[in-house]
Parts: sequence; structure tokens; C-alpha cells
Amino acid sequence: MYKYFGGIAKILVSDNCKTAVVHNGGWYNQQLNTIYYEMAEHYGTAIIPARVRKPKDKPNVESSVGNISTWIVAALRNEQFFSLEELNRAIKEKLKDFNSRLFQKKEDSRLSLFRCEELPLLAPLPATPFELADWKQATVQFNYHISVDGMLYSIPYEYIKRKVDVRMTDKTIEIFFNQHRIASHRRLYGRKGQYSTIVEHMPEDHQKYLEWNGESFRKWATGIGNNTFNVVDAILTSKRVEQETYKSCMGLLKLADKYSVERLEAACKKAMSYTATPSFKSIKNILSTGQDKVEPEVKVETTHNNYGITRGAGYYGR
Repeated sequence: MYKYFGGIAKILVSDNCKTAVVHNGGWYNQQLNTIYYEMAEHYGTAIIPARVRKPKDKPNVESSVGNISTWIVAALRNEQFFSLEELNRAIKEKLKDFNSRLFQKKEDSRLSLFRCEELPLLAPLPATPFELADWKQATVQFNYHISVDGMLYSIPYEYIKRKVDVRMTDKTIEIFFNQHRIASHRRLYGRKGQYSTIVEHMPEDHQKYLEWNGESFRKWATGIGNNTFNVVDAILTSKRVEQETYKSCMGLLKLADKYSVERLEAACKKAMSYTATPSFKSIKNILSTGQDKVEPEVKVETTHNNYGITRGAGYYGR
């Protein structure tokens, strides 16, 4: 509307509908819908909703409804259109004719009056048009991310378990806490489960692992032994996206610090004897239960009795 007018009105009188006004404070304490309020702030205009069932608060609009129905809607009722763009072009032409028609008792038209009397009083348009946004609430997860339409966006880790307000547009995701913006991300599209993580949002002990990748994990495993390398390589290739396995590889690295590299190599050897696709969990269980330190059982030879369960003379000699 403002683009069509070429300027911004200082006051906008809207209907008292739920899409514009929050109806919980009565007439004397009305609150605008958040998105509607954002639009008013962007254009620097004031919105004053009309009173309920008071058409005289906006009489020009009410009378124009009938005029538009007669001169545009009725005039196009028998025509057929095959796209919304085609229909809009036809409406625009009819609207131009409607505004250019001279009044019956005046020499002016609606268009000439607007250009002479109203257009000079309009404020200029901003550099960019208003971008429609949706709002929702989310709780920051323990991995300092929130989920929006299946995608995950990082928040400063200090806000873990806090509820935040999320503003979503086609291009950006903005996160607010107590009306202060604490994070902003480019909106992700495509495969669900993608992460948008800002390094500064991570705890310090998480940031130091950013330099790790598949090649560095394999190099680290080679320094321990062939069995550890085989386990790490199996984990790295177990997922469609390699980055999804980094957490398990990092877990193995910490197991080496906790139990020693020798025990980790032994545990990997034992796990590989069970399956060709061992997991971090199986290695951890072997180490925590001490199975890597269990010696193989020695088979003790026993005297074979050729007579089965037959009792000998010694039994009866008692």
C-alpha cells in the first residue's frame, strides 16, 4: 500500500480485528499484534484501530467498498483469468480508470486530489520495504541450540534451559531474550537436522575441538595402533555425513586419556573380533567392565572315562 501511494501516512486507522489488535485489555488498553507493531515501527507510523462496530471512524473506506464492488469486481465478473498476475494487471487497469474519473459535482478526480492535497504530506519511504516475520517461543537445549522447522541454531551457552523468542523471516532467524537480541543466523533450508553454529556461542572446552576433522582423527588413531585406526575408520564411514561421527571419535579420544592408549588399543581389538562396525558405546563398555584385561581361558584336560557313568571298584570300596 505504501509503495503504491509513494509515501507513508502519519496515522493508520485499521479495523479492530484480531490480526491487528490483541483483545485482552479492553478499549482503553489495546495492544497491537507483534507483527503489526513491527510494521508500524519500520515505517514510522502510528496505528489507531477503529472502534468496534463504529463505521463512521473510517467512513471513506466504508463508502469505497461499494464503489470498488461496482466499478472493478462487477466489471470483471464475466472475464476469465489464468494466473494471479493476469488478474492483478486487469484490476490495476480498472483501478486507474476508477481513480481518474471526474467527480459528478467537481472538476477534480480522486487521483488529482490525492496528488495535490495528500501526497505532499506523506513521509518518504524507507530504503528497504518491511519484511513479514513469524514469531515463536523455544527452549534452549543442552547443546546450546534451538530447533526451528527441523534446523538447529546456536545460542550463547549461558542461556541453556531458558525460553527465548524467535523471529523468523525467509532469510534470517533472530533470537531474543527479554526483548534483547542475543543471536542471529541465516535461515537454513534443505535436509533436516542441519546446524548453524557460531563459535562464540560455544563453551571454551568445546571450542578447542573445532580443529579436528576426519583426517586428524585417523592420524591420531594411527599413533595408537592398527585396531584403534580400524575402529575410528569404521565410525567415520558409518554415517552419510562424516561430521555426524565426530562426537563419537572425540569420545574415543577422551577414553584414551581416561584408561590409557594401551587399554584402548586392546579394547578396540576385542571389539573388532565381535563386529566389523564397532561403536563408541561398545568400546566404552569393554573398558568400563575391564573386558580388555581378561586373559583367555586355558582349557584343562580331564581324564576320559571309557565306561561312561560306570562306578569303579574304588567307589564301592568306601
